[in-house]
Amino acid sequence: MTERAQRRGRAIAMTATEVDEFLTAERTCRVATSGKDGRPHVVPLWFVWDSGALWLSSVVRSQRWTDLMRDPRVAVVIDAGVGYMELRGVELSGEVVPVGDIPRTATIDPVLDQVEQLFADKYTGGVKAPADGRHAWLRLTPEKLVSWDFRKLATLSR
Repeated sequence: MTERAQRRGRAIAMTATEVDEFLTAERTCRVATSGKDGRPHVVPLWFVWDSGALWLSSVVRSQRWTDLMRDPRVAVVIDAGVGYMELRGVELSGEVVPVGDIPRTATIDPVLDQVEQLFADKYTGGVKAPADGRHAWLRLTPEKLVSWDFRKLATLSR
């Protein structure tokens, strides 16, 4: 039996550990929603990756929120790198689910406690933001996750 060469896409994919480390470290994602006219709407957003889910804090009076309440399907890209051989990233897609109060209140929510602390640690020096009556949480448990790390191309060409 002859062994087929692995497809390049699989060869440069991140491992599960690499995906976790990448999504934990990166700070900005781009969220694509579909407007009521079918046109895409893409915006940058801060996020937290926790236990296989992407958590987004969104203003509830935004086009993004309106789009997602009408059609919860979403695509999200997180990427890094400047030069071609440095490019790496993750694309996630699936449906978002609102979690907790809408908008978020100061009510203690055990489901959100860890997520909000991770968000605070990542963006505000560990200080949780007080409920502002404007934001709410969305959880994306990816139905599809695709990753790439072009730094692995150097080992393929040897």
